[in-house]
Amino acid sequence: MTVKAVKMPCTAPNVYTKVPDGGWGWTIAFAFFFVEALTYGIIKSFGVFFNDLMESFDETNSRISWIISICVFVQTFTAPLSTVLSNRFGHRFVVMAGGVLISTGMVTASFARNVVDMYVTIGVISGLGYCLSFLPTVTILSQYFDKRRSLVTAVASTGECFAVFSFAPAITALKEQIGWRYSLLSVGVLQLSIVICGSLLRPIIIKEQEEVKAQPPEEPTETKYMLENEQTRTSIESIDSGVEITTSPSNVPGKTKAEPKSEEPKEDVQILVDNNSTPPEPKTKLLDFSVMRDYSFICYAFFGLFATLGFFAPSLYIIPLSLSLGIGKDHSAYILSAMAIAEVFGRISAGWVLNKKPIRKIYIELICVVLLSVALFAFPFASEFWGLMTCSIFFGFMLGTVAGTHIPLLAEDDVVGIAKMSSAAGVYVFIQSLAGLAGPPLAGVLVDTTQNYSSAFYSCAAGMVLGAVFLSLVRPCKAGLCHRQQQCAEESAAEVVPDLPDDFIEMDIGKAENSGKGCGGVS
Repeated sequence: MTVKAVKMPCTAPNVYTKVPDGGWGWTIAFAFFFVEALTYGIIKSFGVFFNDLMESFDETNSRISWIISICVFVQTFTAPLSTVLSNRFGHRFVVMAGGVLISTGMVTASFARNVVDMYVTIGVISGLGYCLSFLPTVTILSQYFDKRRSLVTAVASTGECFAVFSFAPAITALKEQIGWRYSLLSVGVLQLSIVICGSLLRPIIIKEQEEVKAQPPEEPTETKYMLENEQTRTSIESIDSGVEITTSPSNVPGKTKAEPKSEEPKEDVQILVDNNSTPPEPKTKLLDFSVMRDYSFICYAFFGLFATLGFFAPSLYIIPLSLSLGIGKDHSAYILSAMAIAEVFGRISAGWVLNKKPIRKIYIELICVVLLSVALFAFPFASEFWGLMTCSIFFGFMLGTVAGTHIPLLAEDDVVGIAKMSSAAGVYVFIQSLAGLAGPPLAGVLVDTTQNYSSAFYSCAAGMVLGAVFLSLVRPCKAGLCHRQQQCAEESAAEVVPDLPDDFIEMDIGKAENSGKGCGGVS
């Protein structure tokens, strides 16, 4: 069936008869690319300000780490709020408001006088803006694609990788010219372009064609009268048994009303959307917490909780680790850029593999998480530039395979499915908030205690291993739940069917036939 789109004004929703797998979705993917670059790309590039903030505010690693930690926590903790606001006011308005908050927080942070000011401006204000910008964009992108969802989302999410690749050297060079404060101010002004990206997010409505099946034509009049005469004769001859024998639906057990017959055969009716009217948007729950009763989703949420420990800390501590090994600032920035480029190839590769069918995507994700754990364990064994570069490239590639697919996988039937994608994404990212809050400070405490940056990577690796354990339980839990639902459906169906004796009507019909033969013999 071809996809039919209803032409609407630019502010109205796009109406399709099925998921378009393209159309305006390509514009959404373009917007998501830049939203990724200006949200997660900036967060991962924030490590270039790390040493400057320590020197300017005279603070420790752990206290400076709290800036990004609070930002990530607020971003993930307010995910349900983002879902509620998107369902109430639409994705476009929420993303545009998020862009304003991000820019406001970052610009204000450039005038901060102590680290507490950074906690409020970047941590709280910009953190809330990151949530309002990122989550609605990835949610509406998933609604525009079905077969190509994994590939398109993976390619569009490479925006943060290109941002880290370009921002890390650019901000480093900019700091040497104008200082870290004006560099941060410039980043905040650049992030205001998220408002333009948000204005491109047109909502989508899938209005499926409704079909009314044609009823079978009426029997010929002659046959109809013959059947009625036969029913009347049989009914009269069976008076002795006390049972009226008829094939009329009104006397069949389990049916109390006869279905009225139509006088004319009905043709197939297809109800299409009127091109000149804007259909009302379907009413949806602002936030559906029923996903919390799904054991497979609970396991997947715990996977996200522990895996988040390994998402942000490496990008924050890779430059301090390289500097502690005697590597120059320029070469340290190159290491972070190489990690970003490898992440691009990882995201595209994962999207290409997951786009193949048939394939159990949850198992591919599990393999990538295990390899990502190996990459994190490898960092402490690097002692010079090329060793650290190799570990960064391997880590970046594996991080891309996981980071670009773990949220879109919520739309797969192995987790919750596309129908509950919006609410599931809000709850899932909300649960991630605990790890986002504890991850970087935990790594900072370990660094301050051991005076070794390698310990930060051990904590990340331990969290990733626990995430792999819970991810391996998602599919078994889903299979067990589906099996139990099938059993319950079969049991309920068995209870509804009444126990009717098979020979009840047959005995009376046989008796009536014998009676008819007897009468014929007498005459």
